[in-house]
Amino acid sequence: MRELFLAGQRAYIRWIDLPGAGDGPVRVFVHGLGCTSASDFAHIAAHPALGGGRALLVDLLGYGLSDRPAAFDYRMESQAEVVGAVLDHLGLRGVDLVGHSMGGAVAIHLAAGRPELVARLVVAEPNLYGGGGGGVFSSPVAAQDEDAFVAEGFARMVAGVDRADYAARLRLADPRAVHRSAVALVEGSTPAPGDLLAGLAIPRTYLVGELSLPDPDAEKAAGFGLPVIGIPGAGHNLMLDNPDGFARALARALPNAPTSRPGHERA
Repeated sequence: MRELFLAGQRAYIRWIDLPGAGDGPVRVFVHGLGCTSASDFAHIAAHPALGGGRALLVDLLGYGLSDRPAAFDYRMESQAEVVGAVLDHLGLRGVDLVGHSMGGAVAIHLAAGRPELVARLVVAEPNLYGGGGGGVFSSPVAAQDEDAFVAEGFARMVAGVDRADYAARLRLADPRAVHRSAVALVEGSTPAPGDLLAGLAIPRTYLVGELSLPDPDAEKAAGFGLPVIGIPGAGHNLMLDNPDGFARALARALPNAPTSRPGHERA
């Protein structure tokens, strides 16, 4: 585990740096709401299909092993700035950036705000727009008062999760961070991640679980010109539901950037 002290937030952000052979681009993985990058992506980063390159598994502020600054707003734009600070600290440019769900929105903001840092982008069922599309988990959280959620709602949320693996990840998150993140996802941003994604000039790929289809955001992504790759037998937790399919999709999207016309493919 490595860490960087952020003077502005008076907090440490932490990540796992997996070394790899060769001179290929570094892959940076960013997790979703209530998750951690190690739990979600360590098995993906080490998958034979990806060739064992260097990978950074970043825990966003408020999640996993990173600190939980009480004054941080936990908005996607702010989290993107923090991930950018990690890449600056490491002297990295032109990384391959992978973001899932909330992490997809963070990744889009980073690619749009710091284009020199990101060479290629893969987003897996990202939060593209606010409002009702803020996310199935985000909307019920955001509807609660923040202090009430911290005092009682978070515990109810953990107890009510129907996936034991998600409950295990969620228990590591800061309740206030979860609430503020959910509010930010429901409120959205201006410009929205979807609009930013549409305007990016770098190679971009959209991954969607087969069980999530039909997915309006996947259709929007195809309309933006992105290849859309479906992961067979997977729902929203694509990298856990079908790790082999997810890794193969990344291998197609990153080592050999897709050139085919937008549309739905299968990993």
